[in-house]
Amino acid sequence: MPIQRQDGEVQPGIKWGPFTLRVPFVHTGFELPEFLQGLLVAAATGLALVPTMTTYFGLTFDEAVLMAIFSSALISSGPILFGEPFAPGWITPVLPLSLGFVLAQDAFPTPVEKFQVMIALSLDLAIILLVLGATGLGKIFVEWLPKALKGAIIMGAAIAAFKRVFVDTAPENLRVMPWSMTLAMGLCLLLAFSVPVQRYKAKWPWLAKLASLGLLPGFVIAGIVGVCVGELSYVDAEGVSIIKWGILNPPFASLFAKVSPFAIGFPVKLMMATDVIALAFVGYIVLFGDIVTGIEVLKGAIPKRPDEKLVFDTTRTHLSTGIRNVLMALFAPFFPTQGSLWTGVHVIIVNRWAEGRKSMDSLYSGISSYYVFGFPFLFFVLPLVTGLKPLMPIALALTLVLTGFACAYVSMAIARNATERGVVLLGGTAIALFSPFVGMAVAFLATFALLGIHNTADDPITESSS
Repeated sequence: MPIQRQDGEVQPGIKWGPFTLRVPFVHTGFELPEFLQGLLVAAATGLALVPTMTTYFGLTFDEAVLMAIFSSALISSGPILFGEPFAPGWITPVLPLSLGFVLAQDAFPTPVEKFQVMIALSLDLAIILLVLGATGLGKIFVEWLPKALKGAIIMGAAIAAFKRVFVDTAPENLRVMPWSMTLAMGLCLLLAFSVPVQRYKAKWPWLAKLASLGLLPGFVIAGIVGVCVGELSYVDAEGVSIIKWGILNPPFASLFAKVSPFAIGFPVKLMMATDVIALAFVGYIVLFGDIVTGIEVLKGAIPKRPDEKLVFDTTRTHLSTGIRNVLMALFAPFFPTQGSLWTGVHVIIVNRWAEGRKSMDSLYSGISSYYVFGFPFLFFVLPLVTGLKPLMPIALALTLVLTGFACAYVSMAIARNATERGVVLLGGTAIALFSPFVGMAVAFLATFALLGIHNTADDPITESSS
C-alpha cells in the first residue's frame, strides 16, 4: 500500500535537489489499465527504431533492442526519478529531420560517424537545456510566451503529426495496412474523445472499462484484423517465422564499443558545426512546445482534482531533460528520443485522472504504471519483442494521431477570440510546413502584427518546488 496523500497536497516523494523521487509501490500505486497499455503500446513504440538501427547504423537486432531498453528506462525516469508531472516521450517531429540529416549526408558514410552525429546532437540539446534551466531563462521564456503564440506552437505539433501519418508515410503504411490502421485510429479517437461515448460511459460500465484502456483496444483490434485480412504477417519472404524464442542476453560490451563516445570518441568538432547546432535548436523549439502543451493539458484537468496538487517547474523540466540527454549521448546515442512529452498518452492518462480519485489515486501512479515503473522487462522476452515487429508502424501512427487531435483541441482552447484563433492556425501551419526557424518567425510576426504588443500578455505559470 503506497503512502497516502492528504487531500489538496502534493503526492509524497523523496526530495533531492530540485527533483523528487517517487519509488514505485511506495510513493505511487498500481493502475491496471495504464500498466496493460504500457506493456504493449509503449513497448511497440519504443521498438519502432530497431529496424532503422539495424539497417543503417550497423547494430545487430539484440544491440538495437538493448538501445531501446536504455532509452525507455531513461524516458521513464522523468516522472519517477525527477518528479515531472508529464508522460514523457520522443521529440517526435524532429525525428525525420535528424534521420534525414544523418542518413542523407555523404560525410557520414560509416556507422561510427553516424553515431558521432547523434552524440553531438544530443549533447548540444543537453547544453541548451541545462544552460536555460540553470540560469532560469527557460522559465522566463515560458512565462513570457503570449497565449496565441503558445497555441500556434501546439497547433504546429498537431499539423505535423497529422502530416506525418496521412501525407509523409501514407503512401506506404496506409496502402499496406488500410483496414488495420484505419480501425485502430478510429477506435482510439472514439474511446478517447467522442462526446457520445463519454455520455454512455456513465450508463454502460463495460464501455467505461473499455475506454479506460486507452490505446490498447485499437492496438489489439488492429493486430487481429490485420492478420485476418492478410495485412500483417509473422513470416518473412522465405516463409520462416519472424518470432524468436528465448530471453535476450543484453550485449552490453559490443553495444558500448559501437556507440559510446568513450569508445568511438567525442565529436567536439561536430558539436560546434553550424548544421548540428541549428538542428539541436530545432529540437529545443519543439521540446519547448511540448512543455507548453503538457502544462495546458493539465491546467484543463486540475479543477476536477482538487485533492492532488500538481506543481509545474519549467526549470526542473529543463534540467531533468538535459540530464537525460547527456546520459543518452554517453551510452546509447539516438537523437531525439529524450523529450518531455508523449502527448497522446499524456492526454489519455490525464483524462482518466480527471475522473476522480476513485478512478486514479494519483497522476504519478498512472504515469508510472504506463511506463511499467521504469523496468521494461518485456523487451527481454524475445517471443514478445519479435511478435510486436509487425505492429510497430501501427503503434507509432496511433500515438501521432492522438497527439495531433489532442494538440489541436488544446491549441484552439487557448485562443480567446477569433483573431487569436486565426493567428494560432496561421502560425501553426507555418511551423508544421516550413523549417522550424522560418515557421517560428512567421508565428512571432503574426502574433505581434495582428494582435499588438499589449494584447499578447499571458498570465505567468505558477511554479514551486515539489
